[in-house]
Amino acid sequence: MSQLLEILSPVGDMERLHAALDYGADAVYLGGTAFGMRAASAYFDAEKLKTACELVHERGKRVYLTCNTLPRNDEIVHFEGFVKDAQAAGVDALIATDIGLLSLIKKYAPDMEIHISTQAGIVNFVTANEFYNMGAKRVVLARELSLEEVAEIRAKTPDELEIECFVHGAMCVSFSGRCLISQYLVNRDPNRGECAQPCRWGYHLMEEKRTNEFYPIFEDEKGTYILNAKDMCLIEHLDKLAKAGVNSFKIEGRAKSAYYVSVITNAYRKAMDIYKADPDHYELPKWLKEEVFKVSHRAYCTGFFFGHPKESQYYENSGYVREYDVVAVVDHCDGERIYAEQRNKFNIGDEVEALSPLGEPVVFKAEQMFDEHGEPIETANHAAMKFSISSDLDLPKNSIIRIKR
Repeated sequence: MSQLLEILSPVGDMERLHAALDYGADAVYLGGTAFGMRAASAYFDAEKLKTACELVHERGKRVYLTCNTLPRNDEIVHFEGFVKDAQAAGVDALIATDIGLLSLIKKYAPDMEIHISTQAGIVNFVTANEFYNMGAKRVVLARELSLEEVAEIRAKTPDELEIECFVHGAMCVSFSGRCLISQYLVNRDPNRGECAQPCRWGYHLMEEKRTNEFYPIFEDEKGTYILNAKDMCLIEHLDKLAKAGVNSFKIEGRAKSAYYVSVITNAYRKAMDIYKADPDHYELPKWLKEEVFKVSHRAYCTGFFFGHPKESQYYENSGYVREYDVVAVVDHCDGERIYAEQRNKFNIGDEVEALSPLGEPVVFKAEQMFDEHGEPIETANHAAMKFSISSDLDLPKNSIIRIKR
């Protein structure tokens, strides 16, 4: 049996669902209106979930629904309806953390595939095997593992148990997302999808007898971001993870933009295809390595995969690096013009870049532009305006036109 090698993309709404599918995801994970760890992207009610599943299955892909919070007593009564709605919608698997919810999934939907969330903090083969014995089809390993530890878990668990690892996106300073800082500081429970991300805040010291005087933790007028983790990026190491036995390569970011989902899914799709074509000679072209830097991101690191992550924290600020803006999304092309919808202002003469699922981005200059009536224009400066650009490029629908600022 050939090894499953799945690119798994995050989805926060229908726009991001289309982005993931268009740019090559094998599967998507998303949240319903309850029991998910991203309250901000709790978009998919029963009706929307059914529509999403139909769309995904039409493309031959899979849908995983999160129910990975740690629910309290008063929430349990609602879980049966949640599971039944998921089953009726056609969800392919439920992602759970709590063993009580795991038992209820088996009770309410005995044939439902179950994945164990990274929130469960699986760091050894004994725990992975116990979840398998309890009915799990897949375990999402803790981010705190080294590559060698992942390989040992693979070697000491049944082949039928799939292994999933995060390969890209934000990391949590706490262990596998099991954090209480947000709950203590602002009464928003991270383990129920409400994290305020206080790890991204700047902190100062205060001496108890001088309550109105605040001191930077070291000599910087901005204070220091002592808890701020870098983002993970493993696109250059997919071969090592695959050979360690990873089956599903998970991209973080259900609350991030459709542009992020498009670019990062596309990059990992292309990288995985390169690996599959020649597993023993995994080498990425320069343009593909650069793609992960063309979305809004923090400084990158490789997490714990290659030992203790000495360079995994970023102390200067908690902001994102953002060098590119989306200026348009393509509707269609006719060989003479690109017809698109505007996203951000740009002008005649600007050098722009077209990204499609077809391959390497194409740089071109916007020499001539026209409004939706065919009249020449100097700038595309109205939100969501329909317009066209003179070009013989043949780009598929939903291709992205972006500009470096």
